[in-house]
Amino acid sequence: MPNHTFPKSLALGATAAAAIALVAAAPATAETEVAEPDSFTSAYTVMATPDAVINNDGDVTPGEPGAMGQFDFRINSDLNIICYDITLTGVTGEYESPAKTATHIHEAAEGQAGPPRIAFPNPTDNGDGTRTSSGCLEGPFTTGLNSDAGTDTGEGFTLKQIEANPAGFTGDSHTADFKAGVVRGQLVQVPVGGVDTGAGGAAAAGGLDAMTLSFLGLGGLAVAGVAGLAVARKARAAGQ
Repeated sequence: MPNHTFPKSLALGATAAAAIALVAAAPATAETEVAEPDSFTSAYTVMATPDAVINNDGDVTPGEPGAMGQFDFRINSDLNIICYDITLTGVTGEYESPAKTATHIHEAAEGQAGPPRIAFPNPTDNGDGTRTSSGCLEGPFTTGLNSDAGTDTGEGFTLKQIEANPAGFTGDSHTADFKAGVVRGQLVQVPVGGVDTGAGGAAAAGGLDAMTLSFLGLGGLAVAGVAGLAVARKARAAGQ
């Protein structure tokens, strides 16, 4: 290569390196699967049923008869991380949604429609008809669905918004036969290790107060499910 081409080649190389550095330094543009954090600022459960489903016009549109869903969420809003354990029973057929997955948290009060803010991996059948999905996601969040303004419905959303108004959010999942939703339910805040999470406290993972949950009337399924999440996840991670 002629000598006079070296400076140009070096300049191009430097530009490319700078561009790569900028990309590496830029914030993520979609949620990232991460390990469970050491502590949580709040926790929520959803008992999702077919009778709670509504369509985009706010009309009652029942989901699949006999289907049930339990959505358990633990949040570290300081890190913008949400850990999820989702179980669907009695759900049949394929998932379908205009979003990138069919299992969501929507910003929607009871009886109202609203946009999805977080899209979770769809629960998969474990062989006995029960569908499950577990993990932790770190924002920024995307849903793959655009608002009327042309931006992703997850854009700008943070988990502090759930903590500010949990009753204004709902968990649901959608199938081809039940496009409006197969099951749906509102988020209900549950204690994390006895800490008043709504006041900004933080508690260590696995510290849920099961007795307090039972007094909330959430039932044995919610108590056992939420209280054992961290233990079960840590056991899976350790290969036990």
